[in-house]
Amino acid sequence: MTPMLVSSAPGLTGRPERTDGSARDWAEIQERMLVPLYEAVYERLEVGPQTRLLGVGCGAGLALLLAAARGAAVTGVDRDGRRLALARERLLPAPQWGARRSGYGQARLALGGPECAAAQCGSAFTVVTAFDPTLPAEWLVLALRSAAGLARRGAAVVLAGWGPPERCATAHVLRVAERLAGLAEPVRVSARDDLEERAHDAGLRLDGSGRVACPFAYPDMDSAVRGLVSTGLFDTAIEATDRPQVDKELAEALHRYRRPDGTVRMENVFRYVVARV
Repeated sequence: MTPMLVSSAPGLTGRPERTDGSARDWAEIQERMLVPLYEAVYERLEVGPQTRLLGVGCGAGLALLLAAARGAAVTGVDRDGRRLALARERLLPAPQWGARRSGYGQARLALGGPECAAAQCGSAFTVVTAFDPTLPAEWLVLALRSAAGLARRGAAVVLAGWGPPERCATAHVLRVAERLAGLAEPVRVSARDDLEERAHDAGLRLDGSGRVACPFAYPDMDSAVRGLVSTGLFDTAIEATDRPQVDKELAEALHRYRRPDGTVRMENVFRYVVARV
């Protein structure tokens, strides 16, 4: 799945860093919404001490942190320097803790695509993940091809994306971005076989798929707005109007999901595909 709100990028190197606090909002509010997805994949692939995992588009590193907690040696790459800086805070031990702190001293992080991890990877990776559903299609295919060259033959490669629109309440909210951005085509939250096509284009062999419930739950409306904006899916709308306008209309769209206690909850289903190198 690649939402049409996200532009494709042909290269594997960096992208402009965000300066509006969205990186920290992603780390502190939004990233945790995908924990059920991360855990379901790790359980299925039996991620543990024998796993060498490469996270493509690792963001602020929460998925890597959960893999490291299972004993895996983790490497993460991302094109957003601000998110990667937050991943370093989470994963790399301070000098006074020493490398033995919960095993996280094995974590390696690099700015850019998988090729930036080549010098650090040591032995071949056994699992590659691309959990971020907003990764541009062209970039993702190139990144997975690069990652496959660093992985062991038969290694699992996992791609994730939104489930069917009728199973994703957030699809309704994304219409705000579509309208404010003035897009000629509707926002495509997902399409059948999107993930399979990306895997095929990257030269991978399909080996299964799954669905996981990932509700987006927030303590209040402000957190909901900040969390959704941090995904980057509203960047085009902000450029076309401004942040206060996007925040206002996003809050209005979220009103239907606000509960009597003030919390906001949207039910979503995410898909993942397992492929093999």
